Amino acid sequence: MKVVFIQTGGTIDKDYPRLTKGYAFEIEEPAVKRILEKVNPNFEFEIISVLKKDSLDITEEDREKIYEACQKANSDKIVITHGTDTMIETAKKLSDIQDKVIILTGAMKPEKFKDSDADFNLGTAVGAINVLENGVYIAMNGRIYSWDKVKRNLENGQFIEKKLAKA
Repeated sequence: MKVVFIQTGGTIDKDYPRLTKGYAFEIEEPAVKRILEKVNPNFEFEIISVLKKDSLDITEEDREKIYEACQKANSDKIVITHGTDTMIETAKKLSDIQDKVIILTGAMKPEKFKDSDADFNLGTAVGAINVLENGVYIAMNGRIYSWDKVKRNLENGQFIEKKLAKA
């Protein structure tokens, strides 16, 4: 099995600024690289950096770049690290890709923080990628959701299942 990891940025990849007296976080090396180095995975993988942006700054042109990277990926198993604020919008853009399993994940706190959820969310995505049918999914908070059946609870930041309207 081979998994292609695509970095787009977001909180999961944020790090303290290297500049003196800097307040803004920077996005550099993919967090997934550090996570995988710690766990010695039993599968092939490739890490591709497409963007290094906060998800609130991702444009439609950026989503097109992510789409193209997924189409060109030399695996049918893709995990995208992405900021949580616009993860669902990017998933929607990718939803017509029918021949791959694509899982978007991220973190509420940067992977470099001791109490980050990054390792847990990435592990959830990797564990699920082996058993899911082709489609686009969100892996957050210990759950896997189909992209079109999830919403974000803005009060606590968690992703939850959409309640379907009754007929």
